[in-house]
Amino acid sequence: MVNLPEDEAPATIGVGPWAGAWPDDPRYDPELLELGDRRNVLDEFRYWRVEAIVAELDTRRHPFHVAIENWAHDLNIGSVVRTANAFNAAGVHIVGRRRWNRRGAMVTDRYLHVHHHEDAAALTRWAAEQELIVIGIDNVPGSVPLETATLPPNCVLVFGQEGPGLSEATLAACSQVLSITQFGSTRSINAGAAAAIAMHAWVRQHAVIPAAAP
Repeated sequence: MVNLPEDEAPATIGVGPWAGAWPDDPRYDPELLELGDRRNVLDEFRYWRVEAIVAELDTRRHPFHVAIENWAHDLNIGSVVRTANAFNAAGVHIVGRRRWNRRGAMVTDRYLHVHHHEDAAALTRWAAEQELIVIGIDNVPGSVPLETATLPPNCVLVFGQEGPGLSEATLAACSQVLSITQFGSTRSINAGAAAAIAMHAWVRQHAVIPAAAP
């Protein structure tokens, strides 16, 4: 093991026990106040209960949802969920197998609303009830470049599995299919990366970007 100088050692994540009198606020978790909060959360949520964080995020969710097909336990799902949390998506939808590998989510699924749909038809029915437009993200013939497309504010961005991409049933359910323009030799990028690019495209078009700190 290499011993790094103190000024080069990795910083400890989070904060230690609360200093001083505890706040009289039900959002705070007594255990975290006592032992410290080492979670990967924003400073404004330090020491808060998970339920309190979710309730606050619910007041500022973006109106787009993310769906990903799960027919073969795709390991990218956790990455998609983590990115959906970062962009504060309204919800994440798992289509197909109910069970998915949560390791890549890094517990961020606790702060999201995760739903399950048996198949593409079930997702489509739900989206119609919520008046959401289903948008597929896949490099298939006839797809429109994401870089030149206008994303609807209220939508479900749907992603396929690593390799096969979106199923035929899901492609048929999409109002539009968008592709991510690539310039190298590979045909596709993994679902986790594609989801991050597509969600950021939605953010660039519709989210209110905070002003830079002075």
